[in-house]
Amino acid sequence: NSSRTGVRLIGPKPQWARQSGGEAGMHPSNIHDNAYAFGTVDFTGDMPVILGPDGPSLGGFVCPATVITADLWKLGQLRAGDTLRFVPVSVDAAVAAERCQQAFFAGDELGDNTAAAESAAPVSVEALPSPIVQRLSADEVGDEVVYRLAGDHFLLVEYGPLELDIRLRFRAHALMQDLQQTPLPGLRELTPGIRSLQLHYDAQQLPLRELLDELARRERRLSQRLDSLHVPSRTVWLPLSWDDEACQLAVDKYQQSVRANAPWCPSNLEFIRRINGLDSIAEVKDIVFDAAYLVMGLGDVYLGAPVATPVDPRHRLVTTKYNPARTWTAENSVGIGGSYLCVYGMEGPGGYQFVGRTLQMWNRYRRTAAFTEPYLLRFFDQIRFYEVSHDEL
Repeated sequence: NSSRTGVRLIGPKPQWARQSGGEAGMHPSNIHDNAYAFGTVDFTGDMPVILGPDGPSLGGFVCPATVITADLWKLGQLRAGDTLRFVPVSVDAAVAAERCQQAFFAGDELGDNTAAAESAAPVSVEALPSPIVQRLSADEVGDEVVYRLAGDHFLLVEYGPLELDIRLRFRAHALMQDLQQTPLPGLRELTPGIRSLQLHYDAQQLPLRELLDELARRERRLSQRLDSLHVPSRTVWLPLSWDDEACQLAVDKYQQSVRANAPWCPSNLEFIRRINGLDSIAEVKDIVFDAAYLVMGLGDVYLGAPVATPVDPRHRLVTTKYNPARTWTAENSVGIGGSYLCVYGMEGPGGYQFVGRTLQMWNRYRRTAAFTEPYLLRFFDQIRFYEVSHDEL
């Protein structure tokens, strides 16, 4: 159960500090959004998975630790049956270790870097500082902003409380646009979530303290202009094969190879009905087809996959995600996890409860009138579904 997507681990069951994830999902590992770093340890329910270079970019599970950049090569050496232990190091030590590693590959004499390498010695868990490296108060910028580390190359900017609020998505979008228009040297990639924006940066070129100071400066400036922010939005109608055969095949595989007695088996739709207190699966179907789903993020799981939530709160169906996650999901499957809907852009693992299957989210072959980019949908599109049969799809 390992590849460039991720490395599944079997170990002690974690002791969770809360009973559930609330509206993000019933299991305590479920959160509203989290853009994923390379090498991050992603808890899909109770099972930790180290995400690899071909892993998902965004999802709804907690990531309490991240393998440092200088040690990512070790993940490629792991084989089935190997055991591993995680050793805590500080962020400064992780940056120093990467600097030494780069000097070694460049053939440079280590010189002064020897001391830096020695500073990468492990520290005790109790001695580690908080992963939250900066806060801005709501009095300063309108909403509390939290800056949270994800290893030594990723920083998560989070807005407001841990709840679904479409307004907070616009705050993250404003910062993303500003950074795209006037980028920082060393900034590699931006991944927006529901109420967050993850920055992938080169810690050797852009020191963390400089990045934090610049982000705080921009946030104070942007907070004055949020009321005038406008974004384009389309309504995109997609065919949906309700309770599709490929989705049921994925459920069957899950029962056979992962968890036979899961409460969402053998019917995800029955599970959605039951935990939402509805009288029939027909009511679930009516809600899905009546809803307009607002695209909040792209790349949830993989390749342009949208994470979307109903514009009308009455259409929100809340579920939990699979625990542990599926090892196989059919391409273009549509599922609900927590308060969100996702379309899987490619075949792979997953955790959302199935409602059906639709068309391509990703065109890997050529550009068309619909696919002006490799991905079909755009931020803030509204998805509407109409029913087709499995054969029509």
